[in-house]
Amino acid sequence: MDYYETLGVPRNATKDEIKKAFRQLARKYHPDVNKEEGAEEKFKELGRAYETLMDDQKRELYDRYGEDGLKNAGYNTNSFDFDFGDLGDIFSSFFGGGMSGFSSRPNPNAPQRGADLRLDIQIDFLEAAFGVEKEIKFDHLEPCEECSGSGLDKNATDTVCPTCHGQGRVQQSTRTPLGSFTSVTVCPTCHGSGKNPKAACKKCKGIGAIEKEKVLKIKIPHGVTMGSKIRLANEGDAGKNGGRAGDLYVVLHVKESKEFIREGYDIYTKLNITVPQAVLGDTLSVNTIHGQKEINIPQGIQSGEKIALKDYGVPHLGSNSQKGTHYVTIIVDTPKKLSDREEKLYRELFELSKTKKEESLLDKVKATLKK
Repeated sequence: MDYYETLGVPRNATKDEIKKAFRQLARKYHPDVNKEEGAEEKFKELGRAYETLMDDQKRELYDRYGEDGLKNAGYNTNSFDFDFGDLGDIFSSFFGGGMSGFSSRPNPNAPQRGADLRLDIQIDFLEAAFGVEKEIKFDHLEPCEECSGSGLDKNATDTVCPTCHGQGRVQQSTRTPLGSFTSVTVCPTCHGSGKNPKAACKKCKGIGAIEKEKVLKIKIPHGVTMGSKIRLANEGDAGKNGGRAGDLYVVLHVKESKEFIREGYDIYTKLNITVPQAVLGDTLSVNTIHGQKEINIPQGIQSGEKIALKDYGVPHLGSNSQKGTHYVTIIVDTPKKLSDREEKLYRELFELSKTKKEESLLDKVKATLKK
């Protein structure tokens, strides 16, 4: 989903333009107004787009990396919550003072999934080709042992926020000449948690989790490439209120090889040979990612031609038998300096080639005359 296309605004749209576009479309597709099939889903898409593009940090991530960037940063792109800016006023203007359809807010004490994390690591060229086991270290949030992840002191009795009574949000009414408008905002006392700040766990400060370094050993499979991701389920930040932990995504960066060039599962190298080897042929040993391999250079090979070594490339990801091909590109070296003996031999070859060309031309003339 393209958020800009959803709202019908250009990528350089201002916040005022985004708000105006959202106001018009939200009025059209709001479930209390539009009962057509698909209207509710369209309304949700509008909400996700608006929430992202009105938040500078989220918008920057989205512009650079799309929805994947938001997910990797821990944002949930599958839902949205109207708890930002003046959206309350927008919906109040739709329904004459009430937030119809939005009076029911998510329970702040309901289980919430933890954030996903991203870890970038670098591996060698051959490690990417054949796989490797790596030890990784990363910081993540783990449930607080002191409060078992609740964020509340074990000995506290009055744990519910006295301002919002556990709802996490409060309603504010404003009287205007046009009528009474009601907006819902985050509770200023508990900041949306619904919990009494005075009952907060002293170790985690009411968060319910503490940051710790974790060490894991992971297996990187053979055949991975630059940018490949490995998902480690439940190794992200701890969830809240008993929700499951997020995931850890390990992003691989592969070092380049000075000798081998990789394209997909195929490997490319160059082999320099002499003019006599190109003319007469030879048997030479070349280095592959699987070790040394003897190859036959056929007589008369031309510079730039390739010799294919099947199954000497990179093992296919997810396969224990399939491998790519190693292509050896032949480069015929023309000598820049010759010894006297070498020069004499090359001159003899040169004269011989001239004679052959002349004889060939004479034969063509004779054949033409006979016709």
